[in-house]
Amino acid sequence: MCIRDRSDTMSQLSKIADIEAEIGRTQKNKATMAHICSLKARLAQLKRDVITNESKGKGGPKGDGFDVQKTGDARIGYIGFPSVGKSTLLNKMTNTFSEVGAYEFTTLTCVPGIVEYRGAKLQMLDLPGIIEGAKDGKGRGRQVIAVARTCSLILIVLDAAKPLQHKLIIERELEGFGIRLNSSPPHIEIIKKERGGVTISSTHKLTYLDDETIRAIVSEYKIINADIRIKGDYTPDELIDAIEGNRTYIPAVYVLNKIDQISIEELDIIARIPHNCPISALDNWNLDGLLETIWDHLNFIRVYTCLLYTSPSPRDS
Repeated sequence: MCIRDRSDTMSQLSKIADIEAEIGRTQKNKATMAHICSLKARLAQLKRDVITNESKGKGGPKGDGFDVQKTGDARIGYIGFPSVGKSTLLNKMTNTFSEVGAYEFTTLTCVPGIVEYRGAKLQMLDLPGIIEGAKDGKGRGRQVIAVARTCSLILIVLDAAKPLQHKLIIERELEGFGIRLNSSPPHIEIIKKERGGVTISSTHKLTYLDDETIRAIVSEYKIINADIRIKGDYTPDELIDAIEGNRTYIPAVYVLNKIDQISIEELDIIARIPHNCPISALDNWNLDGLLETIWDHLNFIRVYTCLLYTSPSPRDS
């Protein structure tokens, strides 16, 4: 990356930090909501520029092993902090060797493996551990998250002893890079026109948005004339996502690893996390259950062919 590109990226990150700080110190109430949403829209545009630079290879040197060809019917990425058992899980599920050690950052590249389940080939990717600040370039976080954007499913591997702390940090890092977990794109249409100003219509009662907030957000994008059709009760962040149009919506499973090190009472509490699957990779506990959970979240549709003028039958596939 040349000096100018590096300078541009650092300038963008500095502006992002300033806006995030301003949002944090602004009192949140009805009077300040439009201002906060304007800041969020400005923030989203800066983050988009950083993501665009990453996709063009301007975000830093590429690491060995990150350019893994996509194979099989689905790509599944392992995301998590260092030393939570991602490599052990890959080794147990795929019979692929990924170095395991009792120290952090054992895995420095992307290690692929294949699992065959119910006739489908699932590509598993053991990615290096990420740390807080990954989206801002700490460690190899941006490379890891960039690979995660290409996955069909993300396994967020958590240490069962401290799952909520890690869960919130990882979600924030992925969200900062344009990844939305276990959610669907908002049904918001923005149709630009030559004149007539901004007109807003909705099919649902809006509890998070009002006309002032919507106009404040679209004005940050220099949208002066447009028809905005909102088909649901969405938040300002979801409106910004719809305008940006570059978000990636990926299902995720929270893998609660190392349950052999906690009590039954603690397991009962953390098992309330939605989309979770408790396992112990080291002791081979519930790995079949994890595969079943992965299958359910992939939402595969099996298609059977049949002879002309005959009823469909699995025997004819």
